[in-house]
Amino acid sequence: MPDPMLGDKFRFRFSKSGALRLVSHHDLMRCSERMLRRASLPFKSTAGFHPTPRWVFALSAPLGAVCHHEVVELELTEPRDAGDVLAALNAQTPPGLTFTHVQVVPMKATARPRRVVYELPLPPARAAAVEAAAAALMAEPGVWVERLKPSPKRLNIRPYLRGVRVDRGPNSGPAGHAQTPPPSPPSAGADAGPPAPRLVLDLWVTQTGSARADELLSLLRLKDLIDAGAVLERTAVEIRDEITATDPGDVPPDGPADAVPLSGTEAAALAARLEAEESQTADQAWGASPNGPVVE
Repeated sequence: MPDPMLGDKFRFRFSKSGALRLVSHHDLMRCSERMLRRASLPFKSTAGFHPTPRWVFALSAPLGAVCHHEVVELELTEPRDAGDVLAALNAQTPPGLTFTHVQVVPMKATARPRRVVYELPLPPARAAAVEAAAAALMAEPGVWVERLKPSPKRLNIRPYLRGVRVDRGPNSGPAGHAQTPPPSPPSAGADAGPPAPRLVLDLWVTQTGSARADELLSLLRLKDLIDAGAVLERTAVEIRDEITATDPGDVPPDGPADAVPLSGTEAAALAARLEAEESQTADQAWGASPNGPVVE
């Protein structure tokens, strides 16, 4: 009988926190290559003039967000024990990156995301207003946003919204998917008081797209919390082939969202507005160098 812990393709769950949340996805990939080499793992590489490790993230990690239960897959040129690979990687990770789980998967398997959950702590004084705004948003038949890439358009993201709500109690993760519960924030002590209310963005992810957390924060008028230092967390990433039972009425949309192309003038205005917002955000960034933190 084959050893279930021995294989040449592995799927990892990992967390990204601390200063590492300020590192871009591309920098994380470069850091990962150095980490794999230092761990002396016989990883497969892509073909071409610039080969890179066969190290594939299910989703890019959003800049500035703390991420729990993220997914990445690694292919090796020879079978290794999953526990040994996990230990070798964790011995080489920079602070803020921790691999928490590993499993052997077939070489043809691909980690296709099905659903993600984001959470944002809310000031108690604003929880009622945000709760009402979230309920109003979910009651809308269409929720339209403007996107510049891959082509300028207005997009209806309502089909991607599984739920937008405010949770006020501890351990109030998304129902119906016990295998990927969001972790509870560490308690400061017995007298810390009730947990802060949290906005929960429960989003479908499909082959044709998804909603974005920053879009929903703008629609709910909460970008000021991020500017003031609140930290967005991605608390769950659900993978399609890990779901064993589903409610037929609770599934991702099966087609692309409705979209309306933007005219040249509208696209130019959108590009100018986004550039101005990005410039303002960069000017307000606290304690960050222009190139971000360096990970060696």
